[in-house]
Amino acid sequence: MKVLLTIGDITIKGGAERVVTNLANAYAASGLDVEILSFYKGGINEAFELDSRVKLRYLHDKSFDDKRKNFFYKIFYKFIESYILKRDFKDKDFVIFNNSPHFPLFKNKNTKYLKINHTASKGRYLARYNYFDSIVLIASKEIDFWQSHHKNIFLIPNFISNIPNSNTNYSQKVVLSMGRMTKVDEKGFLRLIDIWKLIQDSKEFGDWKLHIVGDGDLKEQIKTKIDNLNLSNSIILKPFTTEVEKEYLSASIYAMASHFEGLPMVLIEAGSYALPTIAFDIATGPSDIIEDEKSGFLIEDNNLDEYANKLKILMQDESLRAKMGEKSKEIVKNKFSKEVVIKQWMELFKGLKNNLELATLLLVIYYTKS
Repeated sequence: MKVLLTIGDITIKGGAERVVTNLANAYAASGLDVEILSFYKGGINEAFELDSRVKLRYLHDKSFDDKRKNFFYKIFYKFIESYILKRDFKDKDFVIFNNSPHFPLFKNKNTKYLKINHTASKGRYLARYNYFDSIVLIASKEIDFWQSHHKNIFLIPNFISNIPNSNTNYSQKVVLSMGRMTKVDEKGFLRLIDIWKLIQDSKEFGDWKLHIVGDGDLKEQIKTKIDNLNLSNSIILKPFTTEVEKEYLSASIYAMASHFEGLPMVLIEAGSYALPTIAFDIATGPSDIIEDEKSGFLIEDNNLDEYANKLKILMQDESLRAKMGEKSKEIVKNKFSKEVVIKQWMELFKGLKNNLELATLLLVIYYTKS
């Protein structure tokens, strides 16, 4: 089978770009003929390492020019581009669209067009999803919404490429949080600092540190807030790193304070190192990964006091951290390992390839009951 994955810009160090790379590598390892089409090339090289069997090409050799982002230009440009791409897609069995504004206006008869939703739906521009044969969701809380808007909905989560043998040391008095520091603060670092202030005000956890790892436009504002709250001795800001294993193994708790997510890979990665995790129970994402009071804690969104209290419980009890951490790793193995997830993809491809009746609930039931 021939599979093509599209992405806006494969040179960006983002979650969707990593997922596309992981999928392409896993498809190739499973014997599929795999290609990635990146619409733009803002950087020099792809952000994540590709299997040598994966073909990669760029439609444009530069990033999308902001001066060309007016509404009428985008509509005209995507119309022409979709017509041109119809020819390029004609020998593909499956074309899987990811984070890009493009959709298949012109389709080939023998090609199936799929769309992976990497982020929570806002219910906008729903008509364009009718051009896709199937929608693949990564978070279970999206199911009800999409089943009322599209006839072929599947739920297949992201996966972690390798589950490490190493587990963290729970005696370490470090809480870890990682992510991009965007202007809108989608990762919630500013409210995580407020939570940490509540913890430090209790005077009981003066020997604990919060490590925040990442870079972005918000970093200076984050640093200023840390200084203004006199937390510079207990919050350590670290730059983005590719040596994430070192960061996970340096902590005994993973804390996420995101305002919105699709399926947060950092929680899955943290679980793979047997870290207990804590997060707000936002619209989608954390509840698919964290089993409340078993592998960590899910907190009512924006209840900072409750978040601080549950984090204190974990910080006070090393044996509880170990117990929840073991459960975190078990969840990752059972639901988010490469073997489990790629099996679901192969079943989907087989069903679509053979033009079988799309039993939408089959994968949903399989995933939600696992």
